[in-house]
Amino acid sequence: MKNSSMNTHMGSITIDKEVISQYAGSVAVECFGIVGMAGVNVKDGLVKLLKMDSMTRGIVVTMVNNKLVLDFHVIVAYGVSIIAVSENLISNVKYKVEEFTGIEIEKINIFVEGVRVID
Repeated sequence: MKNSSMNTHMGSITIDKEVISQYAGSVAVECFGIVGMAGVNVKDGLVKLLKMDSMTRGIVVTMVNNKLVLDFHVIVAYGVSIIAVSENLISNVKYKVEEFTGIEIEKINIFVEGVRVID
């Protein structure tokens, strides 16, 4: 399924998954300790930091039982607590994406693909 849909008393609303991933990515990079989204090349096993215009490739959005499941592939800053950054990311994304879309989030999976020193 490419889009997420919901029916209201006024009609149906369809939100493209690309819109959800773009918004979730912008919320994620605002979180402390997140350097950016990671693009993973499965064939070569390479991970690279994605630019802002292609950050949606680091996020996978799926619908399960009319609820969102978000998978984030991120690169974190060196020296920060990965657990603290992950908890912050989950709470911010859950709150803001649910408010933005009106769709409940079932699960947020975070895959830390690398660590970078930031200047």
